[in-house]
Amino acid sequence: QVQLVESGGGLVQAGGSLRLSCAASGRTFRPYAMGWFRQAPGKEREFVSVISRSSGSTNYQDSVKGRFTISRDNAKNTVYLQMNGLKPEDTAVYYCAAGHSWPMVVTTNVDYWGQGTQVTVSS
Repeated sequence: QVQLVESGGGLVQAGGSLRLSCAASGRTFRPYAMGWFRQAPGKEREFVSVISRSSGSTNYQDSVKGRFTISRDNAKNTVYLQMNGLKPEDTAVYYCAAGHSWPMVVTTNVDYWGQGTQVTVSS
C-alpha cells in the first residue's frame, strides 16, 4: 500500500509564506520523483515543481520560479515546498505527486497522488 500525506496548507495574506510537506509511505516504496501539482477552481490540475530522489534535480513552473523552493529528505521519504511571496493566483488545492519517470511535469506521468491540501491567499 502506497500513501502520500500532505500537510501545511492554510490561509495567508498576499506576500506571506507557507511550507507544504508530503510524506510517502509504503513497505518498499521509493519513488524516483516527487513533487507538487495544484488545481484552482474551474481550472485543470497543473504542474508546480518536482525533485528527483537520486540526483536532486528540480523543475519549476515558470510562474513560481524565484518564489517557491522544493526540497527533499530521502531518509524520511518526504518532500517539501517552501512558498514565499504568495499571490492570490496561487490559491488552489495543492497535491503531492510521486512517480517512476523523469521528468514528471505532466499529470499523465504521475503514478501516485496525495489527497490535497488547500492553500488560500487573500487580498
